[in-house]
Amino acid sequence: MNKTLLITTLLALGATTASAQRLMVTQATIDCGRTGFQQPVTATFELRNKGLRKLRISDVHPDCGCTQVDYPKKEIGANEKFTIRLTYDAQQLGHFYKQAAVVSNGSKTPVYLTMKGVVLEEVQDFSGLYPYDFGGLLLDKDNLEFDDVNKGDRPMQEIHILNNTGKTVNPSVMHLPPYLEAEITPQQLAPGRSATIRLTLKSANIRDFGLTQTAVYLAKNPGDKVQSENEIGISAVLLPDLKNFGGTNRQYAPKMVLSAQSMELGAFEKKSKKSGELTITNNGRTELNISSLQMFTPGLRVTLGKRKLQPGETTKLKITAMRNELRKVRTKPRVLMITNDPEHAKVVININVK
Repeated sequence: MNKTLLITTLLALGATTASAQRLMVTQATIDCGRTGFQQPVTATFELRNKGLRKLRISDVHPDCGCTQVDYPKKEIGANEKFTIRLTYDAQQLGHFYKQAAVVSNGSKTPVYLTMKGVVLEEVQDFSGLYPYDFGGLLLDKDNLEFDDVNKGDRPMQEIHILNNTGKTVNPSVMHLPPYLEAEITPQQLAPGRSATIRLTLKSANIRDFGLTQTAVYLAKNPGDKVQSENEIGISAVLLPDLKNFGGTNRQYAPKMVLSAQSMELGAFEKKSKKSGELTITNNGRTELNISSLQMFTPGLRVTLGKRKLQPGETTKLKITAMRNELRKVRTKPRVLMITNDPEHAKVVININVK
């Protein structure tokens, strides 16, 4: 093949490829989540004309008469975005999976759009249960705690959100650490509709026992800027492996005795800080090891006399509450201890101060 013919062939292939890719879909499948019987649900698909010429949608064919379509009837300019909406009438209970074929001069074969979800006889109404406002997205919780997690567990918790804005949004959870997964259904949220965030803790990816804390951020749409008022606090308590004290070995385990399960500090009044002490005693037959001592919130200072106690030994735990810092926290001040006592592997001390 001579050089001129090779160049001509490559240009023709490039033109064919460009033509085949003119119609681009941002997300071809949309999960609409749950809806009620005879409560129509709409999925809005975002597309773009990636070609250099005008694009025309000649038709959009749904796979059944239960789905209505709405698409632009005029020509779409080069690199221009547009939307196609599919609306399912929800006349049948159960899971649905609806497709529509987009026929245009932007691709040789139809481009398929899919909406899926489930129609329930009755959808739980969370109206009035959204006390937290994240810029128009209302939430029923603004923090989650995964307690008593063993290595390898995958516990899941839910946050319900309501779109209180006047626009359809595509909520997303940003800044997820490697040990958290997030799924939001439906993925598109029309004004006045609710959705569910499912957060799954992948405990195998947490390195240290004890308390692990982070913050994730809820955005109305992917790519939105992170804002402190949209912060969701996440904490997890990973328990140590105490298999060595199973069965008959339990009689030889350490035994921690705490003088009180909470600390009553009263009112700050004019003081900027208040302190109290608790006594820790090892009434077991082997060494007690306090491997972790952590605070759930800022505004607390702790001092522990000894971390390792021989049988019969006692030590003091001093806790100081700082008034100005505690005024800024959203959750109850607590102290967490992780020990090798199989009966008290996790100990939470509540700090009551006004």
